Amino acid sequence: MGFKVVIPARYGATRLPGKPLLDWHGRPILQWVYDAACASGADEVIVATDDARVVAALKPGPDGRPPRAMLTDDAHPSGTDRVAEIARDPSLGWTARDIVVNLQGDEPQMPPVLIDQVAGLLADDPYADIATLCTPITTLEQFLDPNIVKVVRAEDGAALYFSRAPIPWDRDAAGGSLVAQSSHASALRHLGLYAYRVEALDRLTALPPGALETLEKLEQLRALAAGMRIAVGLAARPPGIGVDTADDLAKLRQLAPD
Repeated sequence: MGFKVVIPARYGATRLPGKPLLDWHGRPILQWVYDAACASGADEVIVATDDARVVAALKPGPDGRPPRAMLTDDAHPSGTDRVAEIARDPSLGWTARDIVVNLQGDEPQMPPVLIDQVAGLLADDPYADIATLCTPITTLEQFLDPNIVKVVRAEDGAALYFSRAPIPWDRDAAGGSLVAQSSHASALRHLGLYAYRVEALDRLTALPPGALETLEKLEQLRALAAGMRIAVGLAARPPGIGVDTADDLAKLRQLAPD
């Protein structure tokens, strides 16, 4: 199974400027992500960035291939749009049915096995437009946290809904209020790792944001509202810490690489 990986890496991030090049154990955060992608089964790995400093800083991955990075429009509203710009580049020759994994450039602890897993999940489901992963929620605190996105799946693994709200809601364990909820059984945390077919990526990024996406601030709801099928698999292992804020970076720097 062949697939591509595109790593959107925005230097001008508002919450943590220069994030791709911030140091963790002597290397930029982005380099750790790039190395993980190169250690996966991907036949192409490309960094999509808004800044020449990111291009200049990238080094070869563990496979020794020269690093690949491309400058993209700095006005893109999301990493998905940045990935779509790369996928549409005619010089790459990608086809409508090619599989592209969107690996965020702020996931330095992403295991390569999960990159392979999400690509394989899409490849194995000919009816799916998108694939993504989830992990079990392990605490009530996580279940009630609006910063942790929850997903509910159908029996066949297709996404039914994503929300910042605590879903599925155990009515009998709730006692009538959020603070009284005592159960998080069967709740799943969504991981922001996606595989798309190129044609689905084109379709998704051509659509305007929908009402549900605008309400929850979750881009994947645009796909669901448009009737696109999202396959959701249980991650083979936890992905580690993603870096969205300075607090996340401080937590990461307390850890040693695997």
